[in-house]
Parts: sequence; C-alpha cells; structure tokens
Amino acid sequence: MPTITPFLWFDAQAEEAMNFYGSIFKSSKVLNVHRAQDRVMFVEFELQGQRFMGLNAGPHHKFNEAVSFFVKVDTQQEVDDLWSKLTAGGGAPGQCGWLKDKYGLSWQIIPETLTRLMGGPDRAGAQRVVEAMMGMTKLDVAQLQRAYDG
Repeated sequence: MPTITPFLWFDAQAEEAMNFYGSIFKSSKVLNVHRAQDRVMFVEFELQGQRFMGLNAGPHHKFNEAVSFFVKVDTQQEVDDLWSKLTAGGGAPGQCGWLKDKYGLSWQIIPETLTRLMGGPDRAGAQRVVEAMMGMTKLDVAQLQRAYDG
C-alpha cells in the first residue's frame, strides 16, 4: 500500500529542524539521520504519528504559504503553547491562525471550536465567527465563541 510523506527541503538545517519540531510535539520520534561524508544528507522523523523527511539541499528553494501544516487542537492552552513554541527564535505570526516558524515553514494552529462554530446551525453566528477570525492572528477560542453567540 502506498504511503504519503511530506518531504521538506532545507538549506542545511534538516536535523536541527527535526529536533526543534520533536521538542514541540509530545509524540515524536527520530527515525533516521542519513549522513554522507560527515554531513547530514536527510532525516526521517515522526510528529504525532505523521512521518516526515527533511533534505539538506541548499538555498535553491524556500518554503511559502502555498503549503502549510494544519494542526487541530482542543484547547486555548494548546493554541497558546504551540503558537509560542513554533514562532520562537525567529518565527512570525500570520493571520487567521497561520504562522511561520524560524525555518519559514507555514503552520495553521486551529482550535476544534473554530470548525465546530463555523459549521454550527446558526448561519449568522457562523458568519460572525468568520469575521472575528479574519481580524485575529493567533486564534482566541473565547472570542470566537462570543462572536458566535452574538
């Protein structure tokens, strides 16, 4: 059966990035570090059960917002924790729950509440949630709920 694994192109920080992400996500594993001539060529790792590969291939290609990792969380504390860790060391907040980490990789830190409220039976409330979200960087669960409630 085929598998799909995100493959990330780094300048020379694949091992550093793997260790950074592994320090953030509770369920992580280093699977392999492939070296050639005393240099890390590529790494294999898991975050929350999802396998990733990272390649050290030089500065030819950069990450952009066309690809991001969507992380659904249950609580505001998880939003806050992941947000601060992923933006640490040179990352940057974006809009509507998006951020870039210090390697330029885009992440979406999305509380389950957002998807529940956007799909709720009150269509006017759902629209207010969308409008509230559009004005946020890091998402605020309580503020989203207040918007839905009117």
